[in-house]
Amino acid sequence: METTRDAFLGKRLQVLQPASGYRAGADPVFLAASLSAVPGETVLDLGCGVGVAMLCLQTRLPGLILTGVEIQPELAALARRNLAENGFEGSIYDTDASDLPAELKAQTFDHVMTNPPFFQREVGTNARNPSREAGRGETIDLGRWIGIALRRLRPGGTLVMVNRIERLPDCLSSMNGRLGDLRILPLSARTGRPAKLFILKGKKGAGGQLALLPPLVLHRGAAHERDGESYTPEAQAVLRQGRGLEFDS
Repeated sequence: METTRDAFLGKRLQVLQPASGYRAGADPVFLAASLSAVPGETVLDLGCGVGVAMLCLQTRLPGLILTGVEIQPELAALARRNLAENGFEGSIYDTDASDLPAELKAQTFDHVMTNPPFFQREVGTNARNPSREAGRGETIDLGRWIGIALRRLRPGGTLVMVNRIERLPDCLSSMNGRLGDLRILPLSARTGRPAKLFILKGKKGAGGQLALLPPLVLHRGAAHERDGESYTPEAQAVLRQGRGLEFDS
């Protein structure tokens, strides 16, 4: 498989990715920035791809115990290599999220983060590249995916997830009271534009109410005007400096 070596977090991370097919962008970086954790805590990345979210998280919050699940063997292999080449440790399971090995089913985690495939294939078109399709096309019902994540989460543990805004009702209905203290952070490309993505954060078994936070605006200006980077200072702080996102205000 042909790969490229791409920089993340202001070149602090060097990540191998497939040259074609599913490629990680900003989404897993924002996902990792959503999690708060302390050294020694356990984190499961459900659908980890080549490991970008785990790498970003461990860079910002060293000392975590990382586990990833990835159904595509070639991406799982790259995730292992990316962890090692960036000086990190972690366990990567090459398996279907809906058919986890007994070893994983016996574990619960302090935190679960997930960037599940976004698109319902009964209302969308399959990607031509099989790897890209596997990363973007929903093969496990979103409610079932969330159920898998919650079963691996210890009581009081934190779930963070990124998804498309039209899936927010499905996400909330799938919680079924199992996740509380919910925070929803919309991600908007530009000021005044509807958000296309959101990050959800909540605690298993908590009783707090849902809060809809002000959107994080990613790009300066009302429209794309010229080549080059146009991220807002807030987005740059996450994408280039590795800063965490605030969910408590």
